[in-house]
Amino acid sequence: MKKSINAKYTGDLKVLQLFEQLSAIPRGSGNEKAISDFVADFARQRGCEVLQDERHNLIIRKQASAGYEHAEPVIFQGHLDMVCEKNKGTVHDFENDPITLRVEDDFIYADGTTLGADNGIAVATALALIDSAELAHPELEILMTTEEETTMGGAFALDVSTLKGRRMINFDSDREGVLFVSSAGGVNLYHTVPIGWREAKQEDGDSYVIVVQGLRGGHSGDDIIHERGNANKLLGRALGELRRRVSFGLASVTGGMKANAIPREAEAAVYIRQSDLEATQEVIADLNNVLSDEYRVSDGDVRVELHASKEWGGDLPHNGKLFDDATKSAAIGLLELIPNGVLSMDKAIPNLVRTSSNLGIVSTGDESIVMQSLARSSHRSQLDDVLRRMETLSGLVCCGFRFDSYFPGWPYLADSRLRPVFEEVYMRRFGNALEVKAIHAGLECGVLVGKIPELDAVSYGPNLYDIHTPQEHLSITSVERSWAFLVDVLRALKQ
Repeated sequence: MKKSINAKYTGDLKVLQLFEQLSAIPRGSGNEKAISDFVADFARQRGCEVLQDERHNLIIRKQASAGYEHAEPVIFQGHLDMVCEKNKGTVHDFENDPITLRVEDDFIYADGTTLGADNGIAVATALALIDSAELAHPELEILMTTEEETTMGGAFALDVSTLKGRRMINFDSDREGVLFVSSAGGVNLYHTVPIGWREAKQEDGDSYVIVVQGLRGGHSGDDIIHERGNANKLLGRALGELRRRVSFGLASVTGGMKANAIPREAEAAVYIRQSDLEATQEVIADLNNVLSDEYRVSDGDVRVELHASKEWGGDLPHNGKLFDDATKSAAIGLLELIPNGVLSMDKAIPNLVRTSSNLGIVSTGDESIVMQSLARSSHRSQLDDVLRRMETLSGLVCCGFRFDSYFPGWPYLADSRLRPVFEEVYMRRFGNALEVKAIHAGLECGVLVGKIPELDAVSYGPNLYDIHTPQEHLSITSVERSWAFLVDVLRALKQ
């Protein structure tokens, strides 16, 4: 049942009230100044010391509560930015528009966009910690970083010399009852195809759009294990099948919005002769039959469609120009061959992906086609192997290749002093064992441990679902339980 969000807020739900306030502030990666200023002003008004750097990272100090003056400081860490994804047809300007929230039963959703609970719930929790005068806690160093969802640039640029704490609670996890203690590293990879254009001729036929849609998408780390369909890869598969049976012109390929989100939609502008239209429709129908069988569990609504350009989007792309044969071959070849999905599983930890890659973004510009992948691995050697394979592929199809934004993995700390506290408090509060796991997604813990080798870190958070997609939603009752659990943990850190 849908409800207005305020009607759901009763009792002790300060975290969610603050989350609603944050949702009015645009905060996509690279656009964090407003949210950083809001949090900084909020903390200053409550007597906290605030350090804000040129990347809009924040270090906020709240003095220890009575009786905790001699306890070791604790860092509470999250990131200010969010992934900005929206459904096709949703009108939303992520640079200026607030996120519109709605409540359905126990869950908070956004309307047609990502919710931003990743990692807005950490920011809201930090504000609740700052705001409360009743909590029992050591000195808190609240660390909020920027650009986590793209390059982890905020964490990389952070000056950690002022941080006193050597125990850190990262609040960027999405599974209540699970404590993460290790994460994968990753790297962004780019294939660039220079475009050779030719003028479209009458014999090329009419302009159409091949569309892949109906996919579930998801987080390219957390959800890659579910082997959901990647719209960019399926577009390559459709174009590959088509060129084996029909002669057609290709004018553009586009798909996905973020490297760390499994793309849900992709499309290609093509030119097809009337005499080949029936054969083209047969190819698409055959492919739909195959895909509906292959993806009936993970992506039951997947479909490939053919639309006349005038019906789909109006104007022809790039003034009616087409890729020349070399460009067309390279574009389709890359879409078909770029490694994607789970590449290897960890043999020591059940159900943990060791290495993966996600072809997250495909874009066509005036001069080049760019395909961006995000590769992840808990083993640097396998990450390097994926990088070399990608580079070798670029040589075979004669396109450019580069990589950037490498972020390190977070190694498991066997003698953690923080982990047993979480386990003991969880057992005492809930009566069952806290699950301790590694995660295939990348967390800033790896960057921060690299800067502070003696840092003892763990990661926790409430239940979040379908993050990095417009279906992202947050459990209200899980936020309540996670807040109460965090309060108990902080109380237990007196020694």
